[in-house]
Amino acid sequence: MQIERFEDLPLSQEVMDGIEELGFRDLFPIQAQAIIPLLKGRDVIGQARTGTGKTATFGIPMIESLNPGINIVQGIILEPTRELAIQVADHISQIGRYASFKILPVFGGQAIHKQISELKKGVHIVVGTPGRVIDHLKRGTLDLSSIEIVVLDEADRMLDMGFIDDIEYILSRTPRSRQTSLFSATIDQSVMAVCDRYMMNPEKILVSKDEIALSQIEQHYIVVNSKNKFSVLGNVLDERNIDRAIIFCRTRVFTEILTERLRNKGYDAASLHGGLTQPQRNSVTDQFRAGKLKLLVATDVAARGLDIQDVTHIINYDVPLDALVYFHRIGRTARKGGPGTAITLVGYGEIPEMNRIKALTKTTIKETEIDVLASYAESMANPTRARTQMHSATCSACGVNCGVPFKPDLNRPVYCKDCWERRKEKSRKWQS
Repeated sequence: MQIERFEDLPLSQEVMDGIEELGFRDLFPIQAQAIIPLLKGRDVIGQARTGTGKTATFGIPMIESLNPGINIVQGIILEPTRELAIQVADHISQIGRYASFKILPVFGGQAIHKQISELKKGVHIVVGTPGRVIDHLKRGTLDLSSIEIVVLDEADRMLDMGFIDDIEYILSRTPRSRQTSLFSATIDQSVMAVCDRYMMNPEKILVSKDEIALSQIEQHYIVVNSKNKFSVLGNVLDERNIDRAIIFCRTRVFTEILTERLRNKGYDAASLHGGLTQPQRNSVTDQFRAGKLKLLVATDVAARGLDIQDVTHIINYDVPLDALVYFHRIGRTARKGGPGTAITLVGYGEIPEMNRIKALTKTTIKETEIDVLASYAESMANPTRARTQMHSATCSACGVNCGVPFKPDLNRPVYCKDCWERRKEKSRKWQS
C-alpha cells in the first residue's frame, strides 16, 4: 500500500488524535519514507531541510515507541540552538498531548535551576542544546542510562558550530543499544563520519529538494585507470569548454596538489579547504562567485553552505565514499531550476562506490568513454612514456590487433588509433 496520509500509518489512537488536532493529513516526503523505518527501530539518516516535516518525522515514532508509564528520560533530541529546542519540544508536546508524555527543552540562557526542578519531577523526552545537556550531565541532574532513542537534528549546523566533541560526549553516556537517527539539510563527509561511528546499518533517506530533485542535472561517469585521471580531467575540461566548475576531492592535501597541476597546465584554478584561514576562504569564494576564477577545487567540508549561482559543472575527481555525499556535491549545480552537468571520474577501485550511488537514485547516470580518448591523447603527447605502457588489445570496431596505452578491460570497448581518430572526429561533429 502506498503511504500518502497519516491515516495510512500504523499509529495509536492517542497519536492520531494529536495529529488530527494539529490539522495534519497528508505526509511530507520525509515523513512518508522515514516514519515506518523509525517505528521498526531502524537507525535512519534523513536529508531534509527545515520546514519539510522533520520534527513530526522523528517525534511521532518517539512518542509511539517510548513508555509514558516509566517516569525516566527515555529519549533525547539534540538541537543547535535554543530557539529550535523550544520549537521542537513544543511541537512534539502537541503531537503527544493525548499520550501523557512529559517533554522538556533544556538550553542555555535560562536559569538552570528551573530545568533541574522539572527533571526531578520526571521527564520522558529531553530536547536540548549540546552545551546545556552536558552541563546537566556533569551536575548529575540528567541521567541518560535509560535512553532508548537519540535524535541528532540539524546535524550539519551543529557540526558547523563546533559541537562534534559535545555530541560524542553525550552519545558516550547513552546505551549502545539505543536507536539513533540523524537529520540534516546537507550530508557531507563530516556528517557521515558521525553516522559511521554511532549508527548501525542506517536507512538512508534523501528528500531535500536541492540535492535530490536532480532530474534537471545531466549526470555522467567515466571509468578510468587512476593513473590517467588527470589527463582525463583535462580532456573533459577542454572538450566540453568548461569555464565554471567545482571539482571535488576527498582531502585538503590533494586539493592543493590538483590545483597546482591545473595551474601548471594553464587552467585558472584555486583550492578551497579547511586548512585555509577564513579570510583566505572568503577571498577564494568571492573571486569564484564574481567569475574571476573558472575552477574551484574543493573538499566537501569546505564547500558546506557554499551557494553560488551559474555553476555549470560539478566534477567529482574522487568518488565520495558515501553515496549521500555525491548528491550533496552535484546539487551545487542546476540551482534554481537551471541546467547543470555532473561528471564523476571513477577509478577501477571506486566502481563499487559508484554502483551504490547509481542504486540510490532514480535519475539516469550515463557512462561515457572519454577515458579511452584521453589515454590516446596522453600517449600522443608523451610517446616515450606511452611505449613503456602499451598493452596488446583487439580493436572493438575493426578487429585489428593493436597496442593501447592502458590495461584493457574486458567489459569495455577498445579502439585502434585509426578507429579512435574516426570516433573523435565523429564526436567533434556531433558536438558542433
